Amino acid sequence: MKVTSLIETIGSDFYSGVPDSQLRALCDYLIDRYGTDPKHHIIAANEGNAVALAAGYHLATGKIPVVYMQNSGEGNIINPVASLMNDKVYAIPCVFIVGWRGEPGVHDEPQHIYQGEVTLKLLEDMDMAHFVISKDTTEEELAEKMQEFKQILAAGKQVAFVVRKGALEFDGKVKYENANTMTREDIIRHIAEHTGDDPIVSTTGKASRELFEIREVRGEGHEKDFLTVGSMGHASSIALGIATQKPEKKIWVIDGDGAALMHMGAMAVIGANVPKNIVHIVVNNGAHETVGGMPTVASKIDLVAIAKGCGYPSAVSVDNFEDLDVELEAVKLRNELSLIEVKCSIGARADLGRPTTTTQQNKNAFVGHLQNK
Repeated sequence: MKVTSLIETIGSDFYSGVPDSQLRALCDYLIDRYGTDPKHHIIAANEGNAVALAAGYHLATGKIPVVYMQNSGEGNIINPVASLMNDKVYAIPCVFIVGWRGEPGVHDEPQHIYQGEVTLKLLEDMDMAHFVISKDTTEEELAEKMQEFKQILAAGKQVAFVVRKGALEFDGKVKYENANTMTREDIIRHIAEHTGDDPIVSTTGKASRELFEIREVRGEGHEKDFLTVGSMGHASSIALGIATQKPEKKIWVIDGDGAALMHMGAMAVIGANVPKNIVHIVVNNGAHETVGGMPTVASKIDLVAIAKGCGYPSAVSVDNFEDLDVELEAVKLRNELSLIEVKCSIGARADLGRPTTTTQQNKNAFVGHLQNK
């Protein structure tokens, strides 16, 4: 189905959400039509943030907003949907467009398996009527369902279109790029060259996939790395939980800008606790690159100032490998909480692989490495 058919059928002029590869056609369409004009399209820090933005739009206009997201974001919307939007509270109507990763019977990565199984159930638990869009869904079926949904929306409830893999198409071409020169894979390679036997917690997406392949090429094992699958935005908190219990070990975090933004409160908690053994590296390409390249707001904010404001004693930004190596060597010797922002280009190798070990194998090997003195 052409994404324009879905857009026209819904009939909204305000969209907010978190990009998803399953919704690439929708995301590219929104960028092509609206860019990031906040009157019509805001890329949110997380899905709960998108729901609140949608609520504000409805309060200001009386019209129905749309929130788009991967199904992994359902957990982030439960609170604002149940305690703000629900018809027993403020009765704020909203259309959700949900990419269905991990649909039962469709092969996907491990972090999507259980989430895929409970996707529809979670919508039902939130009292949200839903309709699944497949490749063979017709415009007539979609229009008929939207007519039903309009009655539900008029009662101050929420509805959802759940999008199967490959169900939406967009003919336009959108190119995502920035002026930075360092690739993320080369950045992670430089980090791995400096960390020795120290544990690394890497964020979800291509960063962890690249770290895995770098270890393979170097002929190393993977026990030093905790590859955070799913749970976007929580790698730094996982690292803090480890660092407090293992003060004798330096814990490195390879984070992404979208992930750091998604749960930025984690930086405040880390800064307030001031663990001397954490090195927090944010690879910032200003994009949700793993799921397609749509922009984040990270290119418009000062992550170094934010880190210092949160209590990080040391925070710097680098945009070249010479400076990166200097800072990596410095933090190895420094006994204090440190942040390094690394300005990064958008893009990855087309042949980038995926970890060949299971998540359980990764966890067990990592736990064993942590126990070693």
